[in-house]
Amino acid sequence: MAEGFAKAVEEGLNLAKRVHSGKDREPMAAPKPPQPPMQAMPDWYLPSAPMVYAVISDPRIVDNPDMPSYQPHVHGRCDPPALIPLQMNGVELEVDCYVDIAFVQVSGRWRVHCVMGSRSCDCRIAVPMGNQGTILGVEVDLPGKSYSTGLIGVEESKVIQKLARPQDGGFLQPHIFTLTIPQVDGGTNIGIKLCWSQKLSYEGEFSLTVPFSFPDYVTPVVNKISKKEKIQLNVNSGFAAGILCRASSHPLKETKRQAEKFSFLYEAEVITWSNTDFSFSYSVSSGNIFGAVLLQSPPLYDRDQRDMFCVYLLPGSQESRKVFKKAVVFVVDISDSMQGKPLEATKSAVSSALSKLGPDDSFNIIAFSGETSLFSTAMELASEEAIERATTWMSMKSTMGGCTNMSLPLEKAYEMLSNTTGSVPMIFLTTDGAVEDERNICDRMKKLSTNKGSLSPRIHTFGIGSFCNHYFLRMLASICRGDFDATCDLGLIEVQMQKLFSKALSTILADITVNSFNDNEQIELYSSSIPDLSFERPLTVCGRYRGSFPNTLEANGILGDLSNFVMGLKVVRPKDIPLDRVLARQQIDLLTAQAWFSENKQLEQKVAQLSIETCNISEYARMVLLEKNKREKANESSGEIKASGLLQSLSVGFGDVIATAENIHPGAEEQKLPDAAEAFMKATSDCCGRMCNLCCCMCCIQCCSNMNNQCAILLTQIFTALAFIGCLECCTLCCCGQSGQ
Repeated sequence: MAEGFAKAVEEGLNLAKRVHSGKDREPMAAPKPPQPPMQAMPDWYLPSAPMVYAVISDPRIVDNPDMPSYQPHVHGRCDPPALIPLQMNGVELEVDCYVDIAFVQVSGRWRVHCVMGSRSCDCRIAVPMGNQGTILGVEVDLPGKSYSTGLIGVEESKVIQKLARPQDGGFLQPHIFTLTIPQVDGGTNIGIKLCWSQKLSYEGEFSLTVPFSFPDYVTPVVNKISKKEKIQLNVNSGFAAGILCRASSHPLKETKRQAEKFSFLYEAEVITWSNTDFSFSYSVSSGNIFGAVLLQSPPLYDRDQRDMFCVYLLPGSQESRKVFKKAVVFVVDISDSMQGKPLEATKSAVSSALSKLGPDDSFNIIAFSGETSLFSTAMELASEEAIERATTWMSMKSTMGGCTNMSLPLEKAYEMLSNTTGSVPMIFLTTDGAVEDERNICDRMKKLSTNKGSLSPRIHTFGIGSFCNHYFLRMLASICRGDFDATCDLGLIEVQMQKLFSKALSTILADITVNSFNDNEQIELYSSSIPDLSFERPLTVCGRYRGSFPNTLEANGILGDLSNFVMGLKVVRPKDIPLDRVLARQQIDLLTAQAWFSENKQLEQKVAQLSIETCNISEYARMVLLEKNKREKANESSGEIKASGLLQSLSVGFGDVIATAENIHPGAEEQKLPDAAEAFMKATSDCCGRMCNLCCCMCCIQCCSNMNNQCAILLTQIFTALAFIGCLECCTLCCCGQSGQ
């Protein structure tokens, strides 16, 4: 899918050579970047910043809308359509960082510079997002109408689906959202506002990276056009003082600073647009673990009128703090569907994790499909010799057929860790499939964790692809104080998995409890249990409460040296932090996992409502494109709003047991659209096979579909001449025959 998009952009850039910008200007040329390596080709023309493309099916409409020029005639159509990147006339980036999340808004102005003024084309918007990005909304302003995205319930979407055409939109890759706006006239100026959220990265300091690297070919050819670039950055930590700015990719000027918040601005007239992603990092100075509780009253639109809270813990900067001794069991899926890149990336990530274990740590590896295979019958100390044997054993493992049995290896791993003392027991489960007894597995692990008590085995889960049930894996991790991560991008498996392993292996505070949360019916915690605190990531726990919230709270836990930890939590009610938006993504994910586990319809409705209110996609809401016709009369305040299209489902779903049983490879769900030749060949294969088995018409059709325009014209002229000669010969025979009579 991404490869097809990149090829369409490459075709569009070649087609854009037809666009002339004036008598003294050369046609807009395709870029000539350094030739990339062959393995990088599919990603070479993917968007690295918000982009808009003209969707060209008929190449004859490509021309300068202001200065029509003589164009050589083009035969045929572009199938699939070519994508010509539109030129951008202005861009503004505004970023608001709260706690550990950033809300990004990009406002830009693009022009359909490559389509005749009398013709129109669809325009495709592409939005690449940063770390764990979530699309929140798109607004498009045209001279005669405007478009915007919104979320509706699943039941309501069934009605809309019958009235509106299916809209071309969805995820090109897990971090690239696309949306198509229908029929925009050539020469039109388009105003677009794009909004998304993304997580701040944390490695001792917070860092933000926003895709903001524009290729040269989106810069307008006409130099007289003013090109203004603006970046506004606002940071509000909520409670932490002593914020220190570390680095920035663009020359930002500080405009405001208080104890826990600051603002920066960059604004300039530029010759070419930014060719570097916007990045910024800052640290919160503190030598020890610290945190607070943030409170907020519910907004007016919120149907749940209970107040919301967020417990926030930061690991501090004291790197000398001791991490826990660890006992780790890696439970790895080696079913046939993991063959190739998924299994190789998993092997590499496990080997990397083993190298980070200390000599006092212990480990084991369990590989499973229909059967279970153990590296060792008991836990082994992480000596160099044992790690080398484990790496060799893992590298020799290949995929196995049969069903996926997840319950047996998990119970076996739990049994191995049952007698662990003086260390944190951990299970890392990696799988690309779904199984039928997932709820039973959660129930079983919940009972075992309750019986084990303090320092029970943590289960950290990692999902590969969309065939596994992400919400089962999230629920299992939540029950057992673990972390969950997943990726549908096969190229990111190893990187994401290493981040999960690294975070879990750097635990500094375990068995965290908050005194007032225990047995308090007025307080609802969305997470089943509070996860451990790691050097690699701050800890955020959210929920709702009714009545008055306690004035003081106390957090308790166990440190890496097994001593007790007690810390008072400051309770603050910040005015400038939209806590409902900050916590929305976490709430939706946790509540969806609970709704799946309990099969509770009321919880599903609650998630749908929260999704619609906060504009965050979920399993129980669908995104729709709304069209508004503008009225000419000033006294008519609003035009008619109607649903223009219903986007395909943007969520990951609840896994696919059938695909797992059939060992379908992750990524197979991305169906490649057939080109014109393939479609025609499929439609005519039976007919042609019956008519002329000895004639290879399939090869002929495929050959013709790949022919360039000049060759097609030449062959057409040759066949026309032959046909004319044939007609003359026929007339000669007929005339001779008649004269002979």
